[in-house]
Amino acid sequence: MADASLQLPAQLTHAQAGACAQALAAQVAAATHARVEIDASPLRDFDSSALAVLLACRRAALSAGKSLAVTGLPAGLQSIATLYGVRALLESGAGTQPA
Repeated sequence: MADASLQLPAQLTHAQAGACAQALAAQVAAATHARVEIDASPLRDFDSSALAVLLACRRAALSAGKSLAVTGLPAGLQSIATLYGVRALLESGAGTQPA
């Protein structure tokens, strides 16, 4: 079965995070596939709020009994995720417990 595929916007900072998290979490919950993939490669302008959005999506997926995979995470956001200790939560095949 194919994955449900979603995409982050080019800009995701504190100003957009609330609306983006709400919209993506709803899409994750509504997805009919057991595995949801979020493509982060479009991100060009972001701050640590992008991680909060991705973690909110992960929680939405787990609460709906789905898994979440994040692909195309920009190097800068990977560094922030590592610094905050959450990078493993965003990798494909990460655990099944909510963050």
